[in-house]
Amino acid sequence: MFLEFFGLREQPFGVTPDPRFLHLSAGHREALASLYYGIESGRGFMALIAKPGMGKTTLLFRLLEKFRHSARTVFLFQTQCNSREFMRFLLSELGIQTQSQDFVQMHEEFNNLLLQEARAGRRFIIVIDEAQNLDASVMETVRLLSDFETPQAKLLQIVMSGQPELADKLAGRNLVQLRQRISLISRLTPLSVDETREYIEYRLGVAGHSGPSPFSAEALPVIADFTEGIPRNINNFCFNVLSLACALGQKVVDLPLVEEVIRDLNIRDLNISDLNVKASNVNQHATESPTSPSQSEEFLGVAAGREAPGAYQMPYIAGNDARVTLTPAEAKAYMQQLATQFKDWKRN
Repeated sequence: MFLEFFGLREQPFGVTPDPRFLHLSAGHREALASLYYGIESGRGFMALIAKPGMGKTTLLFRLLEKFRHSARTVFLFQTQCNSREFMRFLLSELGIQTQSQDFVQMHEEFNNLLLQEARAGRRFIIVIDEAQNLDASVMETVRLLSDFETPQAKLLQIVMSGQPELADKLAGRNLVQLRQRISLISRLTPLSVDETREYIEYRLGVAGHSGPSPFSAEALPVIADFTEGIPRNINNFCFNVLSLACALGQKVVDLPLVEEVIRDLNIRDLNISDLNVKASNVNQHATESPTSPSQSEEFLGVAAGREAPGAYQMPYIAGNDARVTLTPAEAKAYMQQLATQFKDWKRN
């Protein structure tokens, strides 16, 4: 790992929606403020729409955190289901275990719980993530939930979050009644070059980095362009490029290093025949081991748990076993290291 190499306490570019790492770009701030105001105002139905990887789930966690002490909240992500399953998932998240198949009875249980929370003066918020996967019949069930209300206020606030396909579904002629109930729609747009730089620096800071950024000024626009300003893509790219920089002993991620990782990660440019040739070459080198077992161990840098002089010990390498969990950038850096050590071994 590159954490120690770059002076980090923890992984800055992880894949889980950790609210601590949520960097609020202008678009994210606007979406969060709109959803918060919509719930505070009791608008009833809201929607959040964005491309995959834009940080919808992390933003929703931040939204629910704001109401943790003043509302009953439910976060649903099981969206590939029928209406009965949806109601069971909903009641289960509320601590009500039911094996009943009676749809009316489940609605009655939910309505009673809503009334209890209303009498206690607490809001009730349901967030449905990945809502683009909901079947039209389940969306109708969600619409019926929004009908729970008193003459003065909505008893339930619903936020539907999803990819652009959600907007397409809501625009369908069979969901007119649901679409009319959505009073607020928020969108997240890709990050600009400046926002990409701020995003990277923010996450590095949360992870414990101090001092100048390890990313050069020339590298950042290229990263923003290749990742299309999508946070999840930025995370994956930065993980790979920092891994490669660490393997090569570079403290600064410069343009050549970024271009190297782009070539490794650009799936559209992959040539299967080239990959087969590379795999064949790797297998050939693996069978042509040095004659002396001790020299072979020193070559791999694992003799009796010792590292070979100047060798970088990859965390995924043990003995002669090259794990398949290496990222493309790590694998390439590792093979470059082996080639260099092999030349040194032959000279000695």
